[in-house]
Amino acid sequence: MDVKQLTALVAVADAGSVTRAAELLHLVQPAVTRQIHTLEQELGVALFERSRAGMELTESGRLMLERARRVLSELERARAEIRPNPRVLQGIVTVGLLSSTSELLAERLVAAVLQEHPAVRLRIVSGYAGHVRQWLDAGDIDLGLLYNLKSTSSLNVRALLAENLWAVAPPDGGLDTGRPVTLEEVASHPVVMPSAPHGIRTLVAEACARLDIGLNIVVETNEVSIQKRLVRAGHGWTILPGIAVAGDVASGLLSAAPLHSPAVERTVVLALPSAPPDPACRPRGGRSARPPDA
Repeated sequence: MDVKQLTALVAVADAGSVTRAAELLHLVQPAVTRQIHTLEQELGVALFERSRAGMELTESGRLMLERARRVLSELERARAEIRPNPRVLQGIVTVGLLSSTSELLAERLVAAVLQEHPAVRLRIVSGYAGHVRQWLDAGDIDLGLLYNLKSTSSLNVRALLAENLWAVAPPDGGLDTGRPVTLEEVASHPVVMPSAPHGIRTLVAEACARLDIGLNIVVETNEVSIQKRLVRAGHGWTILPGIAVAGDVASGLLSAAPLHSPAVERTVVLALPSAPPDPACRPRGGRSARPPDA
């Protein structure tokens, strides 16, 4: 098994055909076919199902693809980290951002890293807290934002900020950033919420249980942009961190107000594997969140 075979596997899986993979790799088609065939012979299993529709991964192929991506990523990182000037911080850092923070933080993070450490190459992925935690545990990312999490044997956690959840409504919903609303008032409207066991859904469910109230959930979606789009279209209210709707409120696309009675709060943390990270992954100090009208 060698790098060329793993590269061919990833290329064919991504392209869906040997012909297209060969074009992307700047190789002739028989060379790519030979690499896949040799890898299948060594493993003793078929990695693809071949049909007129193209190349589809078998169950063994999907497992091997996951491992191949990780191996190739680690090799690429090794090349980047073997640096001629030890005083220049460089390498590849994969960061997992929470979906609710990515719009606000991604560009600022890239700008700050490019300015201070131009030799560091960032990879940014975004997902809900459950996804980010899975990526961290699997080693697919180097560090990530999570919330309401304490350090464990496998993760070092550093609290960055605490923020309240906000009620979010259409522009004509009458919500005002300077006038908090109760969870009971939110419950009087249809709501659009993430699917369980999403972290925000859990926080809200616990708060509702304490008040002995229920939410009229009309639709569930685990995509922040869809939540906000459905609210703008008048399908209901939702509950999100203020950071997730700051731009929409400022532009008049949504109205929002902080929750109270009770306030529902989450603590955003930076999480890294417990193993000593590469210097390019080491965190710096955080700062407090600002409200949507800031």
